[in-house]
Amino acid sequence: MDAETAVEAAKQGSTLVLLDVPQYTLIGIDTQMVSVGPAFKGIKMIPPGPHFVSYSSSTRDGKDFSPVTGFFIFSGPSEVIVRKWDAQEERLVKLPQDEEERYCCAVRNWEFDRFLGPYNLSQYGDWKRLSSYITKTIIERIEPIGGEITVASESALHKSTPKTAKENALDEQLKASRFSTASDTSNARGCYYTSIPHVIKHKGIDVQQLTSLNLDKTHLLESVLQKDYGGSEDMLLGELQYAFVAFLMGQSLEAFLQWKALVNLLFGCTEAPFHTRSRLFVKFIKVIYYQLKHALKKDCTETSGASALLDDSWFSADSFLYHLFKEFFLLLQDASVVDGDLLSWTRKLKALLESNFGWEFVQNSAVDGIHFEEDDEFAPVVVMLDDPNSTEVP
Repeated sequence: MDAETAVEAAKQGSTLVLLDVPQYTLIGIDTQMVSVGPAFKGIKMIPPGPHFVSYSSSTRDGKDFSPVTGFFIFSGPSEVIVRKWDAQEERLVKLPQDEEERYCCAVRNWEFDRFLGPYNLSQYGDWKRLSSYITKTIIERIEPIGGEITVASESALHKSTPKTAKENALDEQLKASRFSTASDTSNARGCYYTSIPHVIKHKGIDVQQLTSLNLDKTHLLESVLQKDYGGSEDMLLGELQYAFVAFLMGQSLEAFLQWKALVNLLFGCTEAPFHTRSRLFVKFIKVIYYQLKHALKKDCTETSGASALLDDSWFSADSFLYHLFKEFFLLLQDASVVDGDLLSWTRKLKALLESNFGWEFVQNSAVDGIHFEEDDEFAPVVVMLDDPNSTEVP
């Protein structure tokens, strides 16, 4: 980037000022992570929009780190956001408004420029695909009191929740950690995620109808969309992305459980993908595709801190994801009419899973769930459902 372009990017982009952060602290923004040096005072050239900031304090020798703490921001053009390190609590805190304004003026006068690291714009495309539905409204609706998301305050929230072996091991690690104190959980406040029922219960209907409602979660999806999202499909997808980011970059177990609940809800629908909500499922499959594509990058676990939660169970054919995908591919095979975009993106997702996980989705027939011969009389009819309001994710 030439000097003129860099100056313009610094002017138009937002700036995150991080004061007094100790050396070796890990600071992350979106998919990027850096180790703090002695002159570090923040990050510049940040594109306007949603971002996830994370950090992990270090011991003096830089070898051991605390559990990750993260928070979402929604920055505007040329906006300056200021946080200062609280040495006693080992966390970033907001400043009084008058003090923050002084730092904002200093940034706009270029007094901080040589202490600010540039946002890596070459990685921005990946982040946009992971956050395409996250809005300021989504952030304000879900974020916990104080805005901070950390697994250190979640152990008490999940005592009665079934966990994987990796999640249980992480709980034990937190209990034994020098960073885990009584204050971590005494004032624990989780995110305000939407409650997703695991089982549908209705009075006054027979057993057969109740069984049908639980086998096909289309009715539950419609209920959740209307009751909790005001009918907005994009808000549901925004929460799905919020939870995934908080899980992957923020190592939040609570976020993982919410992401899993939303994925189970959507993949549990057998009617909606082909009739009432076909466009939602096109967008949903694209979201899942980009999430898994990023999570499976070779350098992802090294740069985002995701290795603590992405264990071997993700790659097992016994994982919940494998069974959900297999059932969905079979459902697609049996459908009489399929949206062309849905078929196309599902094929891309299947190829990604097969190449990265080594999974095989062989159905009972010789033909798999989403590849058909052109003259196959039993293949579903592929239709293109135009939607002028839909947006393409780059």
